[in-house]
Amino acid sequence: MNGFKNPLIVALDVDTTAEALSLAERLAPYAGAFKIGLQLFNSAGPDCVRMLRKMGAEVFVDLKLHDIPNTVAGASRALTRHGASIINVHAAGGREMMRAAAGAAADEAARLGLRRPLVIAVTVLTSIDQEVFSREMGIPGEIKERVASWALLAKEAGLDGVVASPLEITAVREACGPDFVIVTPGIRPSGAARGDQKRVMTPGEAVRLGATFLVVGRPITAAPDPAAVAVKILKEMNGGA
Repeated sequence: MNGFKNPLIVALDVDTTAEALSLAERLAPYAGAFKIGLQLFNSAGPDCVRMLRKMGAEVFVDLKLHDIPNTVAGASRALTRHGASIINVHAAGGREMMRAAAGAAADEAARLGLRRPLVIAVTVLTSIDQEVFSREMGIPGEIKERVASWALLAKEAGLDGVVASPLEITAVREACGPDFVIVTPGIRPSGAARGDQKRVMTPGEAVRLGATFLVVGRPITAAPDPAAVAVKILKEMNGGA
């Protein structure tokens, strides 16, 4: 998996680099990667990416880039320089924007002698259900159909994969084949609360359907013993109870 020791990505949705590093140190034996999203990146800046990389961690920088192609290309180059292992754009930005992101990341990595980050596209957020998708966003058809369509567009644009809820894993696999990367949020271990996630699934179910990576945040990071929960999730992913 391109250097990742396992498919578990732990979301560090905290405000400071100190909090992020504290969690990362406790969870490093169990996490395949750590995710830095909008909260941490906008609170602590790109230094948090570099510090996690110095620890030897793989880092998914989850900023959902969505702008004109030139701007997204510039941001992709910057995130590649910071050492991101995975970066993402929004599929709704279109083919040209996605192609610009993939090309810029590859060029910058080659220029600096770095490993190229995986570039993936966000499809439909896991907090959105069919009613919101249809009535509020005004997009026709089923979520599953749109996700599969955007995934195929991302593949044609040269991206490595997509972010999609566990409910769309099968549709994406059918559209894009066995080697396409599927990063799956909306993962809740058995017995955990859903929170604001609507399209969810357990770790074991998502892996069996063909997810490449699973993103888990609050069920791990908000637990009294984050490491114990991470171990439980890894067991579920491997078919254990």
